[in-house]
Amino acid sequence: MQFTAISERFVPRIATSGLIGKHALPRHIWFDVLAFSIVISFLVFISWGMTEMTAPIGKLEQSPISLDTANLPAYAMRTTLRMLIAVVASLVFTLIYATLAAKSRKAGQILIPILDILQSVPVLGYISFTVTGFIALFPGSMMGVECAAIFAIFTAQAWNMTFSLYQSLLTIPNDMNEVAFVFKLSGWQKFWKMELPYAMPGLIWNTMMSMSGGWFFVVASEAITVGNQHITLPGIGSYISLAIEQKDMAAIGWAILTMTIVILLYDQFLFRPLVAWSDKFRYELTASQDAPHSWVLSLFRKSRIVRKLFKPIRWLSHIILRIRLFKTKAVPRHFTLSEVKLFDYLWYALLALAGLIAFRHIAVFLMTSVEWSDTVHVAFLATMTMLRVIVLIIIASLIWVPLGIYIGLRPRLAELIQPLAQFLAAFPANLLFPVAVVVISRYSLNPNIWLSPLMILGTQWYILFNVIAGASAFPNDLREVARNFRVKGWLWWRKVIMPGIFPYFLTGAITASGGAWNASIVSEVVSWGDQSYEAVGLGAYIAKETAAGDFAHIVLGVGMMSLMVVLFNKYFWRPLYKVAARKLRFD
Repeated sequence: MQFTAISERFVPRIATSGLIGKHALPRHIWFDVLAFSIVISFLVFISWGMTEMTAPIGKLEQSPISLDTANLPAYAMRTTLRMLIAVVASLVFTLIYATLAAKSRKAGQILIPILDILQSVPVLGYISFTVTGFIALFPGSMMGVECAAIFAIFTAQAWNMTFSLYQSLLTIPNDMNEVAFVFKLSGWQKFWKMELPYAMPGLIWNTMMSMSGGWFFVVASEAITVGNQHITLPGIGSYISLAIEQKDMAAIGWAILTMTIVILLYDQFLFRPLVAWSDKFRYELTASQDAPHSWVLSLFRKSRIVRKLFKPIRWLSHIILRIRLFKTKAVPRHFTLSEVKLFDYLWYALLALAGLIAFRHIAVFLMTSVEWSDTVHVAFLATMTMLRVIVLIIIASLIWVPLGIYIGLRPRLAELIQPLAQFLAAFPANLLFPVAVVVISRYSLNPNIWLSPLMILGTQWYILFNVIAGASAFPNDLREVARNFRVKGWLWWRKVIMPGIFPYFLTGAITASGGAWNASIVSEVVSWGDQSYEAVGLGAYIAKETAAGDFAHIVLGVGMMSLMVVLFNKYFWRPLYKVAARKLRFD
């Protein structure tokens, strides 16, 4: 295997400079030293971060947030640790939730609408109802506030990953199911040996997007304001919040530079190795001639000490994969048509009963806590926000679908674009608030129109990342067939590539629309110092009620947003999902 920047250039330079002479240690020792240093550095980082997170809560008052640039490295590490913990929790949630939803039709009828609701609830909505509980769970410790911030970041990451795995499990090729049947794999073995590897390329790209998407809401998660309670955690998000409040452009510039360095680091040490590793799970009959690569992955593969360190994990994984959980019966019981209908009727009756109970509680809430005029007004605001979301998703799709296909079909180009796309996806909309305020004020523009692009700024990348993932996973043998038959132009787009990436595009569009609803909370109300502009919409309504601590109206706003997202997903996106699962699969 070819070794890149570090292995082919760095080590030979050491040798030619005299540090490695005739009697020096073998070259693999240097691989071991580098790999072991990376592992130890990561463990030290985790240990330091956990120590800081469990400190007494009084430390927040003793060390308030400062715009001194010397604090930025520590702030960056604290933010990165929160995001890493959140993305691990998101991965665990994804493996459980998406698998249940895809494997069980009845479970999916409940879990997917719930996922639509969870996706539509804004980050501020979660913070409003969880921060007090987390603080009470860890009295006197900073861990309570840290858990609230991590949970808020989790809500910005998990839904995209879950939709990705769910989509992949629905579009598993039939010949893979036949192979699992022939080899008599249990449900447990089939998932880990076939289904999850098939979903791995798309899941990794969506994990990358979720990691970057967490940056978009990092200001709201680290600088928490609910009613009269204001809590600020050390991190880049709180640093940006203070810089915006004090109108310090230099501090914002330093924050952007720090974000760029952090994104480049975890791109090189985390996501690029994962993308290169996942390439072996491509579903195709012929190997790709231009596979992605990573110097970190190559370094770890050449390091003997790393192989020894991870040997127990590899041994344990082999044992786990041999477990025959959820074993299918050789002769499954066949239910009669009347029995199937009876089960369905009972199931739907249970769902209807749960719906009636929920409707009763909603009706009681509307009659006792808010006025009907408030409900009508919030419905109007939700309609305005929905129109913005629809228009922005259409525009983003027209731009990023062709570009995503072009990038995804070229692994070398994808490697170059990957860190740039992560940076753009991670770029918080808050940093463009000064530009938006100045431009709107100088040219007397309509905030209802010109604040809208801020909604799609962070969520459009869901479409790009998913399309890149779909194009990267597109079987190379199908590309060769199309090339041999000289399928070109519009016919190639319509008959070859668009059907191939359509399930991935759906996942990106669904999560982008849900993210746009979320982003409306921070994008429909912008401020720079004491100057602010507001667009008419549901996001501005929820942001104002959250700042005021009016929980009844927060519930009304969040509930209306969830209702709009669920209805739109059910009657538009879900039918398209069924088409993709039934017709657009590699069989």
